[in-house]
Amino acid sequence: MLAPLHRSAHHHTIRLFSSHPFNHILHYVSSPTATRSSRKRDMSSAPQVRAQSEQQQQRGRMRRFAPLNPEVRVRLGSGGTAPDLKGVVFDVDGTLCLPQHYMFQEMRSALGIDKSVDIITHIRGLPTQEERTAAAAKVQAIERSAMVKQKPQPGLTQLMDYLHSRGMKRALCTRNFEAPVTHLLTTHLPTHVFTPIVTRDTPDLMPKPDPAGILHIAKEWGLENGADDLIMVGDSLDDMTAGHKAGAATVLLVNDRNQALKEHDHTNLWIERLDDLIDILENGFVSPGED
Repeated sequence: MLAPLHRSAHHHTIRLFSSHPFNHILHYVSSPTATRSSRKRDMSSAPQVRAQSEQQQQRGRMRRFAPLNPEVRVRLGSGGTAPDLKGVVFDVDGTLCLPQHYMFQEMRSALGIDKSVDIITHIRGLPTQEERTAAAAKVQAIERSAMVKQKPQPGLTQLMDYLHSRGMKRALCTRNFEAPVTHLLTTHLPTHVFTPIVTRDTPDLMPKPDPAGILHIAKEWGLENGADDLIMVGDSLDDMTAGHKAGAATVLLVNDRNQALKEHDHTNLWIERLDDLIDILENGFVSPGED
C-alpha cells in the first residue's frame, strides 16, 4: 500500500440543499406503500446493480488517473492510457478537520444507544415526529458545541491551494448538518469553492455509506462517466464504502483509530496527511496492483 513520504485562492462558495437542519431526517417515515414501491424499484434495477458490482469487483482495488502535472503528462505521452481526474469529493469530520471522536460518544449517550447503532438511522426510525425532533435537537446541540473546537487537518490549505491551481473541482459529502460545515469553511477555508455540498439534510439523498451523495455530485458536475472519474477522500468505512459503491477511487486519511481500513477492499490508497495527495496527483494516481 502506498504511503507517500513527501509532503508538500479564490472565492468562497457554500452551496447547501436545505436550510433546515435535520429536515430530511425528521420527515423520513417508512410506510408499507413506500416500502413496496422501493422493493419494486430495487428489483427492476437489480441486474444493472449486479453488473456494476461485478465490474467493480473485476477492477478490484486497482485505479489509475493521469498526472495533473503537464510536464509529467508529456513524458508519459499525455498520461498514457489513464483517464483524467475530473474532481475530488471530501468528507468533513475527521478529514478536513481533526477527528472529534468524543462527539459521537456524547451523541449516543444522549440518545441512549450503543456503538453498534447508527445515529442517523436511529433518529429516522423513531416512531413520532416529536421524538425525532427531540433527538435531532440533542445531536445538533452536541455538534454546535464541537464545531467551535474544530482544528484543521495538517496540509489542508496546501492541498486546497494546489487543487485550485490545477483547476480541479471540489465538493463535500458529509453526514453532518450545515452549521458545522459552514463554520469550518468560513473559519479555515474562506477563499475556496466547494460545490455542491451534500449534507445529511440534502433532500432525496441517503447519507453515506449509500453512494447517492457522490453520484449526485457527479451528476451536478455533468460527468459522462458518473463517479468513475472522481476521488473520494475520507477517514471512515462509510466514506470508503460510499466512494467504492459509486465507482469512485478512494483515499483514506489515516488516524490512530482507522488503521485497519488501510487494507480494506474499499480503500484504494491511504495517506497520512492531506498534502500527501499532492505528489500522488502530480505524478499520476496509481493504486496497488497497477503496473
